Amino acid sequence: MSTIVAIVGAGQLADYVNDILSASYQLVRVNELASELPETTELALVLSDGNDAASHLIAEDVFKKSGIPWLRGFVAFGEGVIGPLVVHGQAGCSQCADLRLLMAGNDRKDMWELQQFMHGEVFPDSWSSRSGLLHMAHHIAAEVHNILIRHTAQLENHIKLIHLQTLNSSVHFFLPDPQCTVCSEIPDDTAIAARIKLQSSPKISENSYRTRSMVELKAVLSKDYLDNRSGLLNGKMIDLISPFADASIILPMFSRDEGCAGRTHSFAASEMTAILEGLERYCGISPRGKKTAVHDSFDHLTETALDPSRVGTHDNAQYERPDFPFQPFDPSRKMDWVWGYSFMQEKPILVPELLAYYSSGCGHGFVYETSNGCALGGSLEEAIFYGILEVVERDSFLMTWYAKLPLVPLDPYSSGDLEMNLMVERLRDVVGYDVHLFDSTTEHGIPSVWALAKNRTNQGINMICAAGAHLDPIRAAKGAIHEIAGMLLAFNEKLEANRGEYLQMLDDPFLVRQMEDHSMLYALKESEERLNFLLDYDRPALSFKEAFKPRAQHADLTDDLNMLINTFSNLDLEVIVVNQSTPETLRNGLHCVKVLIPGMLPMTFGQHLVRLTGLERVLRIPAELGYVKEQLKQEELNSHPHPFP
Repeated sequence: MSTIVAIVGAGQLADYVNDILSASYQLVRVNELASELPETTELALVLSDGNDAASHLIAEDVFKKSGIPWLRGFVAFGEGVIGPLVVHGQAGCSQCADLRLLMAGNDRKDMWELQQFMHGEVFPDSWSSRSGLLHMAHHIAAEVHNILIRHTAQLENHIKLIHLQTLNSSVHFFLPDPQCTVCSEIPDDTAIAARIKLQSSPKISENSYRTRSMVELKAVLSKDYLDNRSGLLNGKMIDLISPFADASIILPMFSRDEGCAGRTHSFAASEMTAILEGLERYCGISPRGKKTAVHDSFDHLTETALDPSRVGTHDNAQYERPDFPFQPFDPSRKMDWVWGYSFMQEKPILVPELLAYYSSGCGHGFVYETSNGCALGGSLEEAIFYGILEVVERDSFLMTWYAKLPLVPLDPYSSGDLEMNLMVERLRDVVGYDVHLFDSTTEHGIPSVWALAKNRTNQGINMICAAGAHLDPIRAAKGAIHEIAGMLLAFNEKLEANRGEYLQMLDDPFLVRQMEDHSMLYALKESEERLNFLLDYDRPALSFKEAFKPRAQHADLTDDLNMLINTFSNLDLEVIVVNQSTPETLRNGLHCVKVLIPGMLPMTFGQHLVRLTGLERVLRIPAELGYVKEQLKQEELNSHPHPFP
């Protein structure tokens, strides 16, 4: 009876818990958090028959000062909530749990607005029945016993939810919020922390370009990140329409849900791939692992900052449109900057925050930026490797489109890869689409492939395009084929339902506003002629062996990465890396980066947001590659919306 447990709160739940625990512990019963508790109190319980969110925030402050661990129990909208156990000095508090519960809910916006008015008197929840509260009390007492007697607390970074009609219960893990003002303190973004010294990153096998196996990641991905009630990611679906085993998960954002897809030949592997895609999106939205500390003008930072005009901007006509959301770059205007690392200069470099993260997460700026160059990896080196390839993939696609490059066709059956042969045959025989592959590699020599699926009939989607880039051209091709396969049948119904809208886009390109519009425009048979520069070819198809030179095989991915970096340096193209990793990903050794290579073409969606001003490379490279005799002029570039999915 020497163990002291404090029970804070008035109501039936507090009474029931008091009665159950009184035989085993010395109890101190108080109604308000302002009351003094004995210094030897080992655990505090904050209990309510309703939702007392204001008291939970006060409790965080009170027990942080006293160092007393505490556990809450309350009722909200017919559900009993127990936990988390909050221990001073450990990340993961009641506010983190509330944030994860809020964000994972489908009604998060309404719930957030409702919570703004719930700081007054607390009333018992309408479902706070005697049997329900007594059931909750026994669960709370059992957790107290786990904490104080067994020393095996179940509710650290977990919450227990009890349905008060059925009395069914479930336990849910939640990740601490790195931006929580109560239990977390993210460091300032600094030049020192941005330095990158590449380390050895052995591949998992001779034929792999990964440093962590899916078997290893399988043990943590769903457990730590995917939960329908409290997960960073919630909701999962499998696609039974797609020719392959596609799966998707949801990244909940305050105003909407963001779908993240995984496309492989196994639903289990696709689910894990979708989770990794969701984590990459999460890291890319805004700085979560470090606090932006530099707010100044480029005029004051010229010695240490990237000149934003090097990455391509919108043209003057776009900026002058009355509804255009961005303003021309003004070197005297202050903005937020984050630290990246330049491999060419071998030193940290400041990058505008709106270039390092999605524009939607950084407010109004001077350009529209998407996920260009964002990648997640099992090591920092792996993330940078795939971030570079992502830049290359999009650049090669846009270079082909804007310059209308008559690419060399590839024989899809010449790879010698059985899996790819079966993929091509499945699309042809089961779905009714021919796969056309083209070598879109540009001056850097990194294998790049443009893939196009063409309908063999006049029903449904006519064409879908995609791209891939990889040191292994077969992997590049298979990645692109997976992309097009995931959209073919899923878009058929949408095409028929909105055909009139897409037909209008043929005449007015500025009606192409969203990412999906680009694919749907070229799903129309009427737009096929715009791709005749690819399809109307009299060039003989090359085999993969003829088109792509063999490369040295390395056991360490860092050797491949260094080769990529040196390739760009020799072309006077600067590789800049911003580390986007957050505590949520780093807990499992997952790193996320944004790679910028000024001069490469950035992918944009919406014809009004094209970014080509200042990117002279799109005019110069076609002639260097021998596609045209002399450098292109701006007015010669393809003015139609691109077909990137």
